Amino acid sequence: MEPQGDIALIGLAVMGRNLILNMNDHGFTVVAYNRTVSKVGEFLQGEAAGTKVIGAHTVQEMVSNLKRPRRVMLLVKAGQPVDDFIEKLIPHLSPGDIIIDAGNSLYQDTIRRTKYVESRGLLYIGTGVSGGEEGARTGPSIMPGGSSDAWPHVAPIFQAIAAKVDDGTPCCDWVGENGAGHYVKMVHNGIEYGDMQLICEAYSLMKNGLGMTADQMHQVFAQWNDGDLDSYLVEITRDILAYRENGEPLVEKILDTAGQKGTGKWTVISSQELGIPVTLIASAVYARCVSAFKDERVKASNKLRGPKQQITRKQEKFIEDIRCALYASKIVSYAQGFMLLRAAAKEYGWRLNYGNIAMMWRGGCIIRSRFLGKIKEAYEKHPRLPNLMLDIYFKGQIRRSQKGWRNVVAVAAKRGIPVPAFSAALAFYDSYRSERLPANLLQAQRDYFGAHTYERTDQPRGEFFHTNWTGRGGDVSSSTYNV
Repeated sequence: MEPQGDIALIGLAVMGRNLILNMNDHGFTVVAYNRTVSKVGEFLQGEAAGTKVIGAHTVQEMVSNLKRPRRVMLLVKAGQPVDDFIEKLIPHLSPGDIIIDAGNSLYQDTIRRTKYVESRGLLYIGTGVSGGEEGARTGPSIMPGGSSDAWPHVAPIFQAIAAKVDDGTPCCDWVGENGAGHYVKMVHNGIEYGDMQLICEAYSLMKNGLGMTADQMHQVFAQWNDGDLDSYLVEITRDILAYRENGEPLVEKILDTAGQKGTGKWTVISSQELGIPVTLIASAVYARCVSAFKDERVKASNKLRGPKQQITRKQEKFIEDIRCALYASKIVSYAQGFMLLRAAAKEYGWRLNYGNIAMMWRGGCIIRSRFLGKIKEAYEKHPRLPNLMLDIYFKGQIRRSQKGWRNVVAVAAKRGIPVPAFSAALAFYDSYRSERLPANLLQAQRDYFGAHTYERTDQPRGEFFHTNWTGRGGDVSSSTYNV
């Protein structure tokens, strides 16, 4: 009997199950396998009952049920489990077959795995998948990279199951070679950290500063979601604030300690390696870290004093200022994220299409928003745009938002309400637009204590000088290097 399976999927947790059902809905026959094989039967008798899904109880059985070139997708825990399954699969596959890692793998692992799998005559894809459980079932954003020869063989499946924007364009396109897909997904997650922290700071200002109720904040987020801030994260914040348990807002019963799975941290580490200041994302990552010190914070709250948090400004006007701060900071967050993508593309030789990346994020994923359409337009007009803040639309939006943005950061500082992401965004904006920064003094300090040299304003760039500041330091300079 001829094999019937179009693709196999290993890993029957919620994401894996939902992706299988999504592919089945679009006419593809999926072979399902799980390391704990009892889950295969449970799935076939449960959610997959009545579908075309084929169950497999061994790797060999799974592979034997696949059409050529065989396509095997992994949705397992990132790290060693991916490598383990690659080793299990290779003996059963033939040249031209495709292994797909759809988990949240570190892009450097994907670069390594692509090279290794290709050396064995196979093709490899590392793809980001965003949208959570719901997106996996109804249409996620999919960001594939790896062996370019594999793309024609997976494109019909990926683009069929992906989310679609209003004109029917799928939120899935080829990103680039080796680790490009997982890198773009990593930056997506970093921006997601930033978006969530900005929304939380807006909530904190309204709740702790203005003394607003959950119902009142629900109304504000509902209004914002009908305007320029229309997005999935604003939408779910609206819904969260309206949710009641025993007549009380559930959100206020949730302990204020945030978790994280690592992709935000990876984004910050990569930015430091490439010398790109993703300061807002870093602030969002560290805000989660601070939240984890719950017991210490409780004790400190009784010992470390600050001003009363009550904001006495006119409520309606200050809410508009918060909206301005949220929108302007969001522009900075995405500007930093795309700066990082440009630097990574240069470092790893990827030919990234920034407009297409924005479109892939336009639907299905966690950061989907109306805003992303404007980013696509910006890069369509100027593919080599060095910074989104220089685009005429975003430049105008920051100009209109700036007064309220500055007022929010200033008032928050005076009232002792922490807004690390709003503050980091504004500081970056002011730094980026500064013709001259105090780094001249910093370089003098470095040269004074370490002979690290400096460039001069009255000499050509690229020439380095050292001063014997004390008369005792000597004239030998240290070697120079850049981050």
